[in-house]
Amino acid sequence: MSAAPFRHVAVIGLGLLGGSVLRAVQQYLPDSVTTGYDADAGVRARAREIALAGTVADSASEAVTGADLVVLCVPVGAMGAAAKAMASGLSPQTLVTDVGSSKASVMAQLGEALPGHPVIPSHPVAGTEQSGPDAGFATLFRNRWCIVTPPEDADAAQVAALNAFWEALGARVETMDPEHHDRVLAVTSHLPHLIAYTIVGTASDLEEVTQSEVIKYSAGGFRDFTRIAASDPTMWRDVFLSNREAVLEMLQRFTEDLTELQKAIRKRDGDALFDHFARTRAIRRGIIEMGQDDARPDFGRSDHNGSG
Repeated sequence: MSAAPFRHVAVIGLGLLGGSVLRAVQQYLPDSVTTGYDADAGVRARAREIALAGTVADSASEAVTGADLVVLCVPVGAMGAAAKAMASGLSPQTLVTDVGSSKASVMAQLGEALPGHPVIPSHPVAGTEQSGPDAGFATLFRNRWCIVTPPEDADAAQVAALNAFWEALGARVETMDPEHHDRVLAVTSHLPHLIAYTIVGTASDLEEVTQSEVIKYSAGGFRDFTRIAASDPTMWRDVFLSNREAVLEMLQRFTEDLTELQKAIRKRDGDALFDHFARTRAIRRGIIEMGQDDARPDFGRSDHNGSG
């Protein structure tokens, strides 16, 4: 086994992603020291009980002291505050990354909070609807994409080390411009979550359909929407606000396409509907062929594969 890319990894935020980073480091990079911190005292206590990190510190600055990599696993709206809280414990050479779902806003927040400090944002495209320190597991990142968005002046050796870190945890790494990342994720992740929240909310608001009927007669499609809509509300509130422009752009495109389908249904244009459905079916096959989901009827969800 090659040497670990980072000797000491500190994680700020001990929920699903933070816990999974720590579990993965313990399993795949056992020579690395791990420290962790969460702003919630109850979460810190639970993290100690389950040995989530080698040391769970009582302050962010204590957790990052001596670390050569810090991974911020807090909601994107809290990145700046988390960075300021840990700043006094950082060494000048400590690399700071994150796991947020939008990148341009995170880059701006961290740049303001840690001026002149090495920051290379990351986005592991992985997750489940679970949250909290008990939700993390070591294999979350296996065969998932991790998008790294280095600034133009990033040190090449640090970019390579960060890529190696995510690859050691099992991810497939792609490098991307932060603005481009935000447009891509707006359509592949953020818009689907927005649609899921809307559909589940609409179903619960329909007075002529009781809640028990919605639950009792949930077909596969609605059931999958409820899984997505069960995701952490704080995280997704911050994602939509931080990636507002890209989400609104993709929402406009989606609205226009939905209007075309509405017209086809009204006009009984079966050919247009069939052509659209056939084209989108090919996208699903491509996702399966790339190993980003499972072709089984249950999508392989029982083995913890998630989407983020």
